[in-house]
Amino acid sequence: MNSPLILLGIPFAFIISFIITPLLKKNAEKLGAIDVPDARKVHQRVMPRIGGLAIYLGFLISVLIIFPITNELLGLLVGSTIIMLFGIADDIRGVSPKVKLLGQIIAAGIVVMSGISVEFITNPFANIVGGGAMFPLGVFAIPVTIFWIVGVTNAINLIDGLDGLAAGTSAIAAVTMAVIAVLEGHVMVAVMAAILAASIFGFLKYNFHPAEIFMGDSGSLFLGFSLSTLAIMGLTKSATVISVFVPILILGIPIFDTFFAVARRYLQGKPIFQADKGHLHHRLLDMGLSHKQTVIAIYLVNFTLGGSAVLLTRLTSEQSLWILLAVTVLGLLGANALGVTGDKSVEQSNLQNNTNKLSN
Repeated sequence: MNSPLILLGIPFAFIISFIITPLLKKNAEKLGAIDVPDARKVHQRVMPRIGGLAIYLGFLISVLIIFPITNELLGLLVGSTIIMLFGIADDIRGVSPKVKLLGQIIAAGIVVMSGISVEFITNPFANIVGGGAMFPLGVFAIPVTIFWIVGVTNAINLIDGLDGLAAGTSAIAAVTMAVIAVLEGHVMVAVMAAILAASIFGFLKYNFHPAEIFMGDSGSLFLGFSLSTLAIMGLTKSATVISVFVPILILGIPIFDTFFAVARRYLQGKPIFQADKGHLHHRLLDMGLSHKQTVIAIYLVNFTLGGSAVLLTRLTSEQSLWILLAVTVLGLLGANALGVTGDKSVEQSNLQNNTNKLSN
């Protein structure tokens, strides 16, 4: 790596994204990449939704300029390109969930074939209850890696419901990954995560409320895919017993919001892929927070989780487990209080139905 190029690569990614985004906004309608509001969506007017392409190009061009091509880098770039193409197709023409899932599995498979995989899972309780410090995954490394990548990819996609929410959440996660990767000595991953964050910030100027353009599935799928792959490359290689929790904590909001969404729909007898308005950002809006306040509140939670993840890498295993326990308990209590787990969203739905009946 050329040090001067590294220093230039991060602002270069920002500039590319910042310049390309308004061009995409101008031409989105010609391409048919527009988002029409409906009963489930928060926005009230037709919006261009292909901004994710700007983030992708900022990242791709900057990475290609800085880094020599390796098998792992090629796997990341080819896989993310496949994800981007499926996302653009969905933004323009619409793609069924099964086809999108197939594209995600293919892209994740390419990453695995390039040599990027979760080889082992650490045992965080080894010092407390005994047992080995690591569990080698062996033949299960491939399915676990694909499950992680596909899961995080969809998690970022599902939280893309408010102006700037998915972009800001992803940027905070990328910055946190960059910090931890530097502390762990993974310079290449740290630089790539910083480049990804810079690309997001270039787009976020146009996407923060009130948004001028949405990232679309092209953006949310690309970000989820890139973050999940970078996490494997830089955060799961450590043999420290707490490393298994670090990427989960960094991506805590999208992961747990997705988990609760699946559980909520299952318990309510609804298809798990059926969209609803029970996500965290919907619940905060129902509490009376404004659009911008809701996004900033979730940003603050993301900052807290990111800071906790950094702290975990600096503490002993026992100290880290106490922090994880506290974060988990607070998270579950908060989710239950907000109704993200399902009960209050059902009550809200019933209340809305009753209100509609009265008004009719």
